[in-house]
Amino acid sequence: MNSQETVIQLRELKLKGMADAFESILSLPVQNRPAMEATIARLAEAEAQDRRNRKTEMYLKTSRLRYTALIEDVICGTDRNFTKDDLAAFADCSFIRRHENLLIQGKCGCGKSFIACALGRQACMLGYRTAYLNMNSFVEKVALSKLDGTFLKMITSLERNDLLILDDFGLQPMDTNTRLAMLQILEERYERKSVIIVSQLPINKWYDYIGDPTLADAIMDRLVSNANKIELKGDSMRQKKKK
Repeated sequence: MNSQETVIQLRELKLKGMADAFESILSLPVQNRPAMEATIARLAEAEAQDRRNRKTEMYLKTSRLRYTALIEDVICGTDRNFTKDDLAAFADCSFIRRHENLLIQGKCGCGKSFIACALGRQACMLGYRTAYLNMNSFVEKVALSKLDGTFLKMITSLERNDLLILDDFGLQPMDTNTRLAMLQILEERYERKSVIIVSQLPINKWYDYIGDPTLADAIMDRLVSNANKIELKGDSMRQKKKK
């Protein structure tokens, strides 16, 4: 088998990273090509890196994050009650490894969703499967799944994610099905996986928003007991951009 046939076979075996690296080595003058042991190590590392990249691309695509937000673009400051040290504490996604929740609260336009999406993107880059839903989409998903009999499938699909982001919490009224669905999701994820909740409502108002006292007790207990909190301050970032 000649070198070109080897490249073709590697691609047929879906070893794209290895095939690209092998072609790169073949393009070198013979005297500059690495020894056999170094070549094998280089091919293996190239394939591993390619698989990591493809996994990240898939996670970013399926996450459906609202914003293409980067950690380095998050604006920090004492006037926002969110410093660079605060950002660094979450940017390594150690809260996901610890199976903790993150509650982000602040006024409309202050950058809550942007921070959540930046952390969601960071999670994907670090190999954590992530899903983003605003509350309106979540309510619709629950209602439709109840109608067509796919409720358990929908819950299972969300459960696969290491990080679940629920945005605009408090803007969409919650009915009984939505409360029960949220409780079931939080119960399955408690101390196993993480949730980010983003809301304009102060956290002490969430109990009243949920409505049903019994379900509110259960939901808030699972949300808050192992949660980190970010309470953003300051004016609307959208208004600042306009100025």
